[in-house]
Amino acid sequence: MSLPPLAILAGGLATRLRPITTTIPKALVEVAGEPFLAHQLRLAQRQGFTEVVMLVGHMGDQIERYAGDGAAFGLSIRYAHDGPTQRGTGGALRAALPLLGPETFLMYGDSYLNVAARPVHDAFRASGAPALMTVLHNRNAWDPSNVVFDSAMVRSHDKSRQGQPGVEWIDYGLSVFRTDVIAGWPSPDPFDLSLLTRELAAQGRLAGFEVKERFYEIGKPDGLAETERYIRSLSAAG
Repeated sequence: MSLPPLAILAGGLATRLRPITTTIPKALVEVAGEPFLAHQLRLAQRQGFTEVVMLVGHMGDQIERYAGDGAAFGLSIRYAHDGPTQRGTGGALRAALPLLGPETFLMYGDSYLNVAARPVHDAFRASGAPALMTVLHNRNAWDPSNVVFDSAMVRSHDKSRQGQPGVEWIDYGLSVFRTDVIAGWPSPDPFDLSLLTRELAAQGRLAGFEVKERFYEIGKPDGLAETERYIRSLSAAG
């Protein structure tokens, strides 16, 4: 069975990377000699994805011109544009639902997540929950922890609980959703997807999947430098 489509959130303003992102979107920032998006799409293809939906906004036309229909990366890529105003992460995903099937993976456009996708999807199906979040036992190592996880379910996903007892895990950055749970969220745009995951966790309806390896991201200058080193190390190792 093929994996569901992978939706990639790539519509942000990337203010923390300015002046690099003054004239290009974050997805096209150079990493290890080429746009970051090239690394991300090749990884998606190796993970077994065949369909990608790019959720674009700020300078999204540049992303579409660069990646095209995805054939150069062994993928089929389609695009959902925010329009004149930002929809927020949840609103952008909800607007893209006509391009997605009954299930979708979701990740952020600044993340490099070297994790096998098939076991994540199998765990999602086995859980019976409408959504699953991959989590890392972070203990505030890479970013402030924001998740309570009990080995099967995410019991809390709330940034305001950082530093409280039991909040040792972090949202790794790759999730799976039944798309009906996105369509059914009642708030208008813009809305942040973390509001939905927080509510699902509180209801006992957000499954979790533990990832052992750390995440990489290019959202901040230090993260960009770390990701550059990591991707170059992968190339050197062959």
